[in-house]
Amino acid sequence: MRTVTSTEAKARLNALLAEVEQTGASVTITNHGRPVAVLSPVVARPRKFGQMPGLAVPDDFDEPLSKDELAAWEGGS
Repeated sequence: MRTVTSTEAKARLNALLAEVEQTGASVTITNHGRPVAVLSPVVARPRKFGQMPGLAVPDDFDEPLSKDELAAWEGGS
């Protein structure tokens, strides 16, 4: 894990964010030689439905239904 000072992190924040996004590697930020924070990539979590933790909502949940699926819901064949 790479380490940078708080001064360097402040001066190069956008570059550090891009680096973390591209490499997936975390960066430790220090203050007076002591680690104080870790800049790490976000881990995507599946969408959940209400209070039902076992039910994951698919990414395409909000997409319109296909014509075949819509016809089936409307009683068509």
